Amino acid sequence: MIDIKITEDPLNIVNCLEIAQDLGSGGIATFIGTVRNKTGNKSVIRLEYECYQSMAIKEIQKIVESAVSLFSVRNVVVHHRTGILFPGDAAVMIVVSDGHRDAVFDACRYIIDTVKQKVPIWKKEVFEDGDEWVSAHP
Repeated sequence: MIDIKITEDPLNIVNCLEIAQDLGSGGIATFIGTVRNKTGNKSVIRLEYECYQSMAIKEIQKIVESAVSLFSVRNVVVHHRTGILFPGDAAVMIVVSDGHRDAVFDACRYIIDTVKQKVPIWKKEVFEDGDEWVSAHP
């Protein structure tokens, strides 16, 4: 089972866990990416996420299908926020479940690393003295 969502609504880890849960899975790995209050020496006021949603969903789907194939995991949930987020807010949640812990840990890391590299989701960090686009993708 694969569940992918890009939304401006707050993310809910309990919902993600419920989606990924099945009785045949003995291991569940999660990753929650949150907004930090500092980048280097600068205080972060907020982040602004934008994306090309239809392309982002297609790219995440490809990444998840690759993870399922590479690590033989069964269930994957990837939910990502867009819009304005503040320090402490969750920007991305990934849940992977299967029968073995090594596979779910490896798949979870693979998914977040690849999403950050390839998916057209852009992040602008807003500081007290200006802003900066980071992690830009083609």
